[in-house]
Amino acid sequence: MIDTTIFQDKTAVYYTLGCKLNFSETSTIGKTLKEAGIRTARKGEKADICVINTCSVTEVADKKCRQAIHRLVKQHPGAYVVVTGCYAQLKPDQVAGIEGVDVVLGAEQKGELMNYLGNLEKHSQGEAITTAAKDIRSFSPSCSRGDRTRYFLKVQDGCDYFCSYCTIPFARGRSRNGRIEEIVEQARQAAAEGGKEIVITGVNIGDFGKTTGESFFDLVKALDQVAGIERYRIS
Repeated sequence: MIDTTIFQDKTAVYYTLGCKLNFSETSTIGKTLKEAGIRTARKGEKADICVINTCSVTEVADKKCRQAIHRLVKQHPGAYVVVTGCYAQLKPDQVAGIEGVDVVLGAEQKGELMNYLGNLEKHSQGEAITTAAKDIRSFSPSCSRGDRTRYFLKVQDGCDYFCSYCTIPFARGRSRNGRIEEIVEQARQAAAEGGKEIVITGVNIGDFGKTTGESFFDLVKALDQVAGIERYRIS
């Protein structure tokens, strides 16, 4: 059990690079920290925690990630800095070597970020905690609000195809998905919050069901029964 008393009245900032899937995951991280008593820092306010969710599609993306990390470290001196996402998974030691970074979390650890905050004391040097791509198996559900009534719902992660030009299988691990029952419950929560449209997201949605023995068609049929959601889009 995590002692959340040390997080009361602490503040955090979140910075996301890359795809809608990353934005959805950052949103879920933010909700988890909020439940522990950590509020989002106001504009211009110095934060106690910086969470940076990175992309690594190209060298340009890597450069943008490094720039974002340097910028946030400078803007929030003394903050506990956590870097996760694809760049963190692919080049953890490089990221851990950036001044000001405390913890680098890979794809398997991203969903358990709370477990790596400790007492928020700065590290003398960055610590990288990752899992080899072939061993990444956990699926971290996420659902984020894109605007007032549109939500992005993650249903699948990872890829098994290993195309020569693509780093996704190494950055996000093998294909895996959530269970229909759990995903439908997230859709119901979105509807309860006023959501009218859900964008179904994933790395390779056509692979949905590989890890649960279900099918994407069954998922769509189940989601169609959720009262209040007027439109679904497949991203």
